[in-house]
Amino acid sequence: MARYVFITGGVVSSLGKGLASAALGALLQARGYSVRLRKLDPYLNVDPGTMSPFEHGEVFVTDDGAETDLDLGHYERFTGVAARNTDSISSGRVYSTVLEKERRGDYLGKTIQVIPHVTNEIKDFLDIGDDEVDFMLCEIGGTVGDIEGLPFFEAIRQFAHERPRGECLFMHLTLLPYLAASGELKTKPTQHSVKELQSIGIAPDILVCRSEHPIPEKEREKLALFCNVRPDSVIAAYDLPSIYDAPLAYHKEGMDTAVLNAFGISPAPKPKMEVWEDVSDRVHNYEGEVRIAIVGKYIQLEDAYKSIKEALMHGGMANRVKVRVDWVDAEVFDREDAAPHLEGYHAILVPGGFGERGTEGKIKAAQFAREKKIPYLGICLGMQMAVVEAARNLAGLTDAGSEEFDHEAGKKRFTPVVYHLKEWVQGNHKVKRKETDDKGGTMRLGAYNATLTAGSKVAEVYGTTAIEERHRHRYEVDIKYKEELEKNGLVFSGMSPDGKLPEIVEVKDHPWFIGVQFHPELKSKPFAPHPLFRDFVRAAKDNSRLV
Repeated sequence: MARYVFITGGVVSSLGKGLASAALGALLQARGYSVRLRKLDPYLNVDPGTMSPFEHGEVFVTDDGAETDLDLGHYERFTGVAARNTDSISSGRVYSTVLEKERRGDYLGKTIQVIPHVTNEIKDFLDIGDDEVDFMLCEIGGTVGDIEGLPFFEAIRQFAHERPRGECLFMHLTLLPYLAASGELKTKPTQHSVKELQSIGIAPDILVCRSEHPIPEKEREKLALFCNVRPDSVIAAYDLPSIYDAPLAYHKEGMDTAVLNAFGISPAPKPKMEVWEDVSDRVHNYEGEVRIAIVGKYIQLEDAYKSIKEALMHGGMANRVKVRVDWVDAEVFDREDAAPHLEGYHAILVPGGFGERGTEGKIKAAQFAREKKIPYLGICLGMQMAVVEAARNLAGLTDAGSEEFDHEAGKKRFTPVVYHLKEWVQGNHKVKRKETDDKGGTMRLGAYNATLTAGSKVAEVYGTTAIEERHRHRYEVDIKYKEELEKNGLVFSGMSPDGKLPEIVEVKDHPWFIGVQFHPELKSKPFAPHPLFRDFVRAAKDNSRLV
């Protein structure tokens, strides 16, 4: 059976619970233990799939097709453990399941209540895969005291009470604010946060305290005394130059030792930190700099492209260069020429997105990169717009566009080079979709295989002709234009195994121009950069020597 660590947050939100959870997972792995990380979110959406990127940041997609919180991206990047559908749950998903059971009569006529029915559903979720790993790390979204989080706090209280003693511990992340006027770190908000947690029956075993300043020993002792934790279980969490310094920083502060001590694991296996020492070295000791423009439509919130930014950093680490990312609003190109905004960059990346807004700008960015021989990576919509650009300017199909934009406008304006995908093969069965289906969970989601053309650029990059990548889209490039486009220089170098769905395109006679229908950024890690990002940054590095 797994040992459980429940990570909660107090005082304010956005303190970094996801990062702390991921770093702890990496530290436990460094000591030889197997881990799995989970996120329990109190919001009433079934999942983040239908949320605006401005509302929630990116949607992280798992191999089995779950649309999840971006914290699962942190978990994967730090541990290398592929997340699953069972690693993310929300209040909406819990209540939906409970209500479905009630409608079927599973509760045999009982009155349905938060306790025990909702809390039991949460506990059943926590139990999944209990026998697969040594440690299960479960992050509770939100902040203690939030009314919507109460069922989750009650569920983990019950869960810990029902398990044998010593199999669960609680880690609470708080803020120690610094008052410049008095020159003091204040512990009172943390004391109140712990008191709130204790009032619902949970006593934290470990305190992780975010602070911009060193925590004096007397403040640590004060926190230990008034929050009823051991002094060596008060862990400082300081601001870091890079998130990839977190495992080393938390190890130095003794987080993993405190966890193992709380579980009574002694003597603990010695940690092997060489991987994270190498990662930190590559982050801070680089031999050059490349400038990459991300031409997107959600640039006001960088978390909308969180995995892309991290994957570019991984590519930089692999090439010993610092990647400087500049965010360029695609809508600007609707009104202005792209050249003044894109000249001087060593590479251009156009990410995914939904809807017509900003797409003409993405098309202009693809055209600029193609004509100026600048390395280009188009992801999902970024690939589709590169195909539309080639259809218009290489194949002479001047009214090329996407069916998505016609649906949005309510009238036909384009020849649909990109069309609404109505059916596809997933595993051993056929999936069918209608335009009138619900938006949530109805896209082509999760991991799919692709076959690469031998001798193509992407086959060289991957070092193989068989790959598996994660998808999240409902529109596809139409292969009926394949022959004409290839005749004019846009090669379809990756296809679905049945040959019906284009997965990758590349431009002939170009240093590096690749568009992919999937999301390679979701599988990149600091210690294992994704091949496409590693080679894309290499191409940018080569181009920087020419600019």
